[in-house]
Amino acid sequence: MSEGIVAADQLRLFIERIERLEEEKKGIADDVKDVYAEAKANGYDTKTMRKVVALRRMETHVRQEADALLETYRSALGLS
Repeated sequence: MSEGIVAADQLRLFIERIERLEEEKKGIADDVKDVYAEAKANGYDTKTMRKVVALRRMETHVRQEADALLETYRSALGLS
């Protein structure tokens, strides 16, 4: 078997793996969408929930810096 054929087979396998993972990712995204829809049906504000999820992903010091900067801007604009 020549090296070109092996490389093509390997490439095909990588592509197929990526395609399977993309399908799984789509399925998970659909599941997440369903959870947000369920939360909304139960009276929760999904926009705020998404922000909370994003905040929880942040490292503590990054979140604290963002909060401090936001508060500084809010104070400067009289929104506190």
